[in-house]
Parts: sequence; structure tokens; C-alpha cells
Amino acid sequence: MSETPSGRRDVAVVLGTRPEIIKLAPLIRLLGERARVVHTGQHYDSALSGTFFANFGLPHPHLLLDGATGPWGRGAQIGRLTAELARAFVEDPPRVVVVQGDTNSTSAGAQAAHYCGIPVVHVEAGLRSGDRGMPEEINRLVVGVLADVHCAATEQAAANLRAAGTAPERIRVTGNTVVEATLMSLPDPADRDRIAREHGVDGPFVLATVHRPENTDRPERLRALLTALAGLGERVVMPLHPRTRAKAKQFGLEHLLDRLDVTEPVDHPTFLALADRARLLVSDSGGVQEEATVLKKPLLVVRTSTERPEAVTAGFSRLVEPGTPLLDAARAELARPDAYDRLRDTASPYGDGTASARIHALATALADGTPLPGTANGH
Repeated sequence: MSETPSGRRDVAVVLGTRPEIIKLAPLIRLLGERARVVHTGQHYDSALSGTFFANFGLPHPHLLLDGATGPWGRGAQIGRLTAELARAFVEDPPRVVVVQGDTNSTSAGAQAAHYCGIPVVHVEAGLRSGDRGMPEEINRLVVGVLADVHCAATEQAAANLRAAGTAPERIRVTGNTVVEATLMSLPDPADRDRIAREHGVDGPFVLATVHRPENTDRPERLRALLTALAGLGERVVMPLHPRTRAKAKQFGLEHLLDRLDVTEPVDHPTFLALADRARLLVSDSGGVQEEATVLKKPLLVVRTSTERPEAVTAGFSRLVEPGTPLLDAARAELARPDAYDRLRDTASPYGDGTASARIHALATALADGTPLPGTANGH
């Protein structure tokens, strides 16, 4: 474990959602006693978040904020979190703040650190969908302006940053921590079989997840999506996000859920075990787009745009609209004679599983005031 001479937790890692816990877990473990885990509470749930921390052998958050959205929306949430984080950083300043991805917590963490004069390391920097209607896109743009070191997962992400005017010496292509996080969390083959049996699946099935507002908050889109899944003619297992459940009830679509194998949300190892045993994945999740490339599984991405084009280019995923396009694409994929083999030997575009080690070296060098390792734009 890395540790400063005083034993001070001088690298603050700000997170607020379960995907951030997953992707930052390998880095937090490498930082050891230097890591100060700050949970904003954006999606905090004592049972699920606690399970995710336990799964990865992480310490409980050293600081836990109350980041619930409340009735005033994103602006109020980001403003409140920025203020609370700034107060915490003034009272006990870390040497570096690490943020990941594109959540409201990411934006608030980067803003608070910058306003307090603390260097910011952005993990998974440079993703761009080109869709300013996505809340995540605005968060990416904000952090792109503020970060001092940009850890781009791919060369395409690095090119996006350069095109936006980011100084090349601030960019490193590190790979994506999702590779090692997935391999760390994936149960062994016997446990994958056991988990599948415990969920009542011992034959072919499709695994689906839906949670993004573009799909859940528009009744006609959610109806088309659920109708397509229900009409697939294959068993569809669907760990149901609370948002999706609430919206299905609000829009009178619960009868469509009755035609699917709906389960409660599952922890990360369970999800990966089910994904590994599924014939096809259907999701609107950014993380699943990356995990599919590690598991070598075909994925239909139910989105109008994606900030992860590398998975599409490599052949792992395909963008589809809900309704008939989703139904046709799913049936075509399931009917492919090479469905089991075509992705087996395709390398993940997100790296070789050493991203966290590279990011650890960058964050600790920045904290220690030593030159950043690696060459600009490269490893």
C-alpha cells in the first residue's frame, strides 16, 4: 500500500453512484492508506452501496454526504454537493481529488476541488456523445474544462480532448478501469453456474437492463421497449431498476413487466455471472457497453447516441431504437450461427487491465509534486 510519511489520506476519491464504486475500486485498493473515499450520497443505499464496497474489499466511506436530488433537480443537487465538498476540502485539504466519469458527483467534485486550488484527476475522460440533451454530456464538458490530468480510456477519447483544446501534456491514454474491475468481480465458472440456477435460468436467455431517463421517462418509448422484449420469444431476465419500476407503474405498463422475468436489482458479481451466461445483452447502460467487451458478449444498446463508439466499432455492441428495430435486431443476433464464437477472440478496446495502475501512478505523482509518468497522449 502507498502511504505518505504522515499516513495522511491525501488522495480524495469522490464517488456517488454504484458504477463509480465499481470502476474506482481497483484504484482505491492500490492507493491503500492514501485513499480518502468521499461518497456524495447521490445514489446511496445502505444495503446496495454497502454490498458493493464489501464485494471489492473497500473501506467504508471516510466522508458520506447527503446527496439526494430533492424536489429542485440537478442544479440544486450539484450546487449543494459542490458547496459541501468545498467545505470539506477547506477543512482538511487533500493533495489531489480524483473523479470518475460523468455523474453529478463528478461535476461537483471537480468544481469543489478546482475552486479550492486542488488538482483534479479525471478518470474516463474525453467521452463525448455530441448530445447536449444528455445530462452526462454536460457533466463531461464541465469536468473537461476543470481537470488537470485527463485519463482517457482510448485514443478516440484523447482525440476528443485535443479537439476541444485540452493541452496534450495533460492527457494520458490509460485504458479503462472497467476491465480490471470486471475481472476482479466476475465469479469463477462454478459460481456463475450456481448463480444462474439460483435465478431459475438453466437454458438460453436474454439479460436486459433499462434505467436511463431517455427510455424510462417517455411512456411511448418505455412501452415500445418493454413490448419488444416481451415479444422476443426468448426468456428475458430483467433486474429492474427502481426508476424503471416506478415509471412502468405510473404509465400503466406493469402488464408488460409480467411477461418478463423481473428480479430485484442485483450486486455486481451476480450481474456479471448472469451476463456471462446470457446469449444476448440488451441495455442502455454505459458500464454494460464496456463490460460486454470484457465478457465477449453481444449487446444491443437502446439509445439514440453513445459516447462509447469503440465498442460499436469493435463489433460488440449496436445502437438500436426501442420497438420494432430492437425486436428485429435481437432476433437477428439470436439467429446468428456464429453467435457464441464471433466475439471470443476480439480484444476489448478498453485496454489490458492495467488502467488503475497507470492512474495510480499519475495521481500519486501529482500529489507528490513529481513529474507525471508516461508520454503525452500515450501510455
